[in-house]
Amino acid sequence: MQRSQSSKTSKRPLQFCDTNQTDLSAWRKKGRIDPEKSVQDHQSPNDQKNDKEQDSLEQAFCYFGEVQDRVSTKDSILQKHLTTVESVALERGLPPEGFNVLLNVALSGQFADTVNTRLLKSLIPASVIPEDSVVSSVSWLCVGKCSGNVQLLFLKWLITVFDFVDHKEQLHALYGFFFSFLQEEKMCPFVCHLLYLLTRKENVKPFRVRRLLDLQAKMGAQSYLQALLSLYKLFCPELVTITLPGKMKAYFRNPEGPWKAAINTVRRRNQEHCQVSRPLFLGTAQPQSRKRKWNTQISIPASSTNKNDLEEDSETCVDLYSTDESFPVEQLQTFSQLLQNIHRLEFPSQMGSVLTNPLLLHYMNCFKDETVDLRLHYWLDQTLQQECTWCVADNSQYEEEFKNFLETVYKTECFLQEGFASCEEFLYKSLPLWDGFCCRSQILRFVTWIPLRSCSEMKSRLFDPLAQLFLTSSLYFKCSVIECLKELLQNWLNCHVTHLDSESDSEVNSSNTTLSELVNVVAELIHFVGWISTVALRLESNHTFLLYFILDFYETVCDMYLRYNLPLLIMPPPGVFYAALLGMDSVNLNQLCYIMYRYRANLVTAKENELSKKKILQFKFSNQTYQEYNKYLTAMVGCLWTSSAFQKDTHPQGISMDDELLKKTMVPDVKTSFNIVCHPAMMSYAFFYMQQAWPDNTTVDFSLIKGKEWNRYLEYLYLQGLKGLKVFIESSVNRISQASHSKS
Repeated sequence: MQRSQSSKTSKRPLQFCDTNQTDLSAWRKKGRIDPEKSVQDHQSPNDQKNDKEQDSLEQAFCYFGEVQDRVSTKDSILQKHLTTVESVALERGLPPEGFNVLLNVALSGQFADTVNTRLLKSLIPASVIPEDSVVSSVSWLCVGKCSGNVQLLFLKWLITVFDFVDHKEQLHALYGFFFSFLQEEKMCPFVCHLLYLLTRKENVKPFRVRRLLDLQAKMGAQSYLQALLSLYKLFCPELVTITLPGKMKAYFRNPEGPWKAAINTVRRRNQEHCQVSRPLFLGTAQPQSRKRKWNTQISIPASSTNKNDLEEDSETCVDLYSTDESFPVEQLQTFSQLLQNIHRLEFPSQMGSVLTNPLLLHYMNCFKDETVDLRLHYWLDQTLQQECTWCVADNSQYEEEFKNFLETVYKTECFLQEGFASCEEFLYKSLPLWDGFCCRSQILRFVTWIPLRSCSEMKSRLFDPLAQLFLTSSLYFKCSVIECLKELLQNWLNCHVTHLDSESDSEVNSSNTTLSELVNVVAELIHFVGWISTVALRLESNHTFLLYFILDFYETVCDMYLRYNLPLLIMPPPGVFYAALLGMDSVNLNQLCYIMYRYRANLVTAKENELSKKKILQFKFSNQTYQEYNKYLTAMVGCLWTSSAFQKDTHPQGISMDDELLKKTMVPDVKTSFNIVCHPAMMSYAFFYMQQAWPDNTTVDFSLIKGKEWNRYLEYLYLQGLKGLKVFIESSVNRISQASHSKS
């Protein structure tokens, strides 16, 4: 604190007027010849306006830096410079050089609270905020010259702009000072918020744990106290022995203030003036240029570092390998460094930077560090809540930027092969409010990484709101929902297989409950997709495109036992099966044949395992599953092969009809109308085959395809790529085909 207080007597505001000048003012004072002066008269009106605003801002900085005595709030000069600072801050943001001056003035108590409040509210960064400015301003809190309301406003500002502070080491050194403010009841929530952002393992001390527990006993189970205690418990579980909630919906209230919206507005306005955005990557951020006052800030922050620090730290990297000290991620440049220092990495305060750093994502993939997960969950939860375009009214125009952010988060989930809890919570909150159009692709991708939950929770929080959107939306949206639910099912099944591979014999019994829950939830998901698929096919008149996505989903379902070792098989509902069997598209019919072939392979294997009794099976397929498969198989063979579908189909919702009713239809050869020759989906193949087999015939007579020609026609179909039809016939109707051929 002595270092910070000594800065008050060094007259740094006066140095600002001498050493931190802009190029234009330096030229005026020193008399240098500006190479651009000769064309100043040809500047555009916009450039001249910018130069005028910059000159006025410099004058305002000098005024606030030189003022010594209290000034009346009605003073015209004060109001002039105050208005200048506010207008420039809202228009373009303030340059880094100005924060030291304005923070010192606002917290020194030289002006009335109304002026100090206006100054603090105008502290909108154009690029970064120097750490020295923040540390210097914190030292004013020791003097006690500013009111409690100004101190509270300063804390809210610091929390909001925390990611814009260029370094954090000196702020971390003030951890104990900030901790002492917990005794202020009004400031306690925001102090906890700031401490949550600053906390490292070395900050967790027994006396601080006792202090937080005393505050919780006095104030009750406040969310901000529990959040800080949860972080302490992750770092040092032996110090925090009380039971804390495992999952919190909201850690802290958003700090009230104008900065967040203003920062977003300034950043987007600056990006419009800058055609090519400057990429920021963890550990490679370049230092800010003095000449470029109005810089931009990307949504996902980079870690606190600069090139000079990296050059200095690179000299000591070899020594760091052999010590037990923490290794800052700003120095992490190669995969070999990650491997050598993986046990002592120190993650950045701006956890959002993890999303853009592959090395840190590798670390998260290898080690389940709960402190990293907790910090990242907090940052994502805050960001998603503040940036959501349909939850925040004035953000609808920034949908494209929000899409890019969601894409980055989704790619991170794919890299880690698991979803974030904050994204799941955001999804559940958003679905009832979502219109199904804004950020459609990104939101549905989030659905694919929802972790396994109970059936009741999945139904109320996901299935019900999704069904309302599904049934009232376009065909394309329906296909997108079916596709994302298929990926969700695949992710659950892949996770199940991974756990089975890594499971030891001693853990088998403990996983039975989890397997039972997985079977129940997967069954609930498949039944849900079956229901919405049946309704959607009716609404869309059995659209071929929609049916393709539905069958693609059941292609995963039919192989769950053999491919994913999950003891569950559920047949598609009749509304899906018969729509594909009697449809006009050969692709869907071929896919249905392949699905039935895989159902048969899975059911036969399951029955063999059940009869062999080599091991006790926890789950057995019900007889209803076998019976339903047999009914579908009879209908398919009757349609495609024996031309007896209307007589032998025994399914309650099938196509069985009496002969008298069939005669009333007046359709010639009605019994053969759905075999592999006359089927509406296969008729084009039959036509082209007849052109090759009987090129001289001028009439089309499908009855010629029989006997040996039937076999040749089958070979022709196989050559056309109908592999599903081939494996189905070879596995399910082989004996019937031989009998029919010999009889012919």
